[in-house]
Amino acid sequence: MLVVEISGVIAGYTTLGLSRARGLPYDGEIYEIYLLPEYQGMGLGSVLFTEARRLLKSLGCKGTVVWCLEDSDVASRFFRSHGGKDVAEGMEDFAGTQLRKLGYAWH
Repeated sequence: MLVVEISGVIAGYTTLGLSRARGLPYDGEIYEIYLLPEYQGMGLGSVLFTEARRLLKSLGCKGTVVWCLEDSDVASRFFRSHGGKDVAEGMEDFAGTQLRKLGYAWH
């Protein structure tokens, strides 16, 4: 987990580790990126994302995958703007509701 703190306030975090999608050729995965709404749009998400990828690489991971819900235009734009390629699709279960997800990847 990486955390960004501003003036004693945890403004956001990212969680990361080994890829859970063993069928994909990417060793690392960023599981989640979150910023409090008042800290969004300041570039902190980019900092967290870049540092997460750097950490995974330093741990020997070859490539990174990130999943986001298909209807999350903000997340899809963010990952595409950082060079992510849409490489996989899947379904995620949320309390009995199936939602489509997209996997973005970097080598």
